[in-house]
Amino acid sequence: MTEHLSRPAGAGPADDDRPPPARFAYDGTTWREIAHLLANLPMALIGFIYVVTVLATGIGLTVTVVGLPLLALGLLGARGIGKLERARARALLGVRVDEPSPLPTHTADGFLPRLWMALKDPVGWRTMLYDLIRLPWGILTFAITLTSLFVLWPVLPFLARALANADRAMVRALLSPSDELERRIAELESDRGVVVDTAAADLRRIERDLHDGAQARLVNLAMGLGLAKEKLLEDPDAAAAMVDEAHGEVKLALQELRDLARGIHPAVLTDRGLDAALSSVASRCTVPVRVTVDVAERPAAAIEGIAYFTVSELLQNVSKHSGARTASVEVWRSADRLMLQVVDDGRGGARLDAGSGMRGLADRLGAVDGLFAVDSPPGGPTTVTAELPWRDRTDADGAGAPAGRNRRGR
Repeated sequence: MTEHLSRPAGAGPADDDRPPPARFAYDGTTWREIAHLLANLPMALIGFIYVVTVLATGIGLTVTVVGLPLLALGLLGARGIGKLERARARALLGVRVDEPSPLPTHTADGFLPRLWMALKDPVGWRTMLYDLIRLPWGILTFAITLTSLFVLWPVLPFLARALANADRAMVRALLSPSDELERRIAELESDRGVVVDTAAADLRRIERDLHDGAQARLVNLAMGLGLAKEKLLEDPDAAAAMVDEAHGEVKLALQELRDLARGIHPAVLTDRGLDAALSSVASRCTVPVRVTVDVAERPAAAIEGIAYFTVSELLQNVSKHSGARTASVEVWRSADRLMLQVVDDGRGGARLDAGSGMRGLADRLGAVDGLFAVDSPPGGPTTVTAELPWRDRTDADGAGAPAGRNRRGR
């Protein structure tokens, strides 16, 4: 099964977003356009009356304490009208316009900052402008379309297409997100939620590992040493045996803490980079893994960490689920991107379904502008490709640390 990357937000209209050329016929597209044009008048009347009422009430009452809050509420309501108009354009005109990002009220603390943010909302003001200019346009399109239904029937498809194209242009110009920055804000809002959820899950995992592992072992160790202390004078041999057992518990606790620290951020990654760290991960995989790292410098520490944990989780999947006999890991730099590819010759069938480990990896990479693709047909092989932004490493001396170019296998 292959997962394809979707068309990026803000890209131009896709081929199927463009209406077919006008022709001398009444097909489904033409009838939907006619319905849209006839509905323009009632929708324009509703929008115009709403905007005039909001402006007259809000601006007229600005001398009182309720004027500006009423205007802010009116702008929020205009957003709702814009959402309805975008839905109508999608259903009848086939225009797919991204929804604007919601007002980021979480960044404003207090009533006045939130009020100011609502008052300067560009989405609300553009929707109001759209509703103001739609009244004369709605009257015009309604009159032309209704008249043509009885008088100019043969040429109505051409008239409907021309008028509908003007509607499409207005929707795209005034009801779409204002610019790339606004679309980017919406993406960052979503990515922030992913990062917060991932961090919370990691903290819960660390807490659980400490509680169930090293902490429980250290409690037993303290109890054992207490008993040994009590028997030290009465039964030195039994006390010595208890101390030996406690020594073994200390070694196990230290190993568990090392494993936990490796899961947070392995020292070998910090000290020696991706090549050594990924080779260490590969050595713990249950199948032979060939590791190829071809980067002359090290990327940003955060990107390096994400790359390490991505490969680490993918190799765990290979060990647990793939039934593979061999696997390979390749890491290289392509322009300003860090590329990863993990391939195994197992049974295939890996998917990006919601809730799966693969979906979680895709979300984590997406949170830093990364890309994640899975090609895993039934019967295999499985190829997972990931892209991460490079982002130059900023060490104390400002230079990138060398990473070397090595090929090694387990």
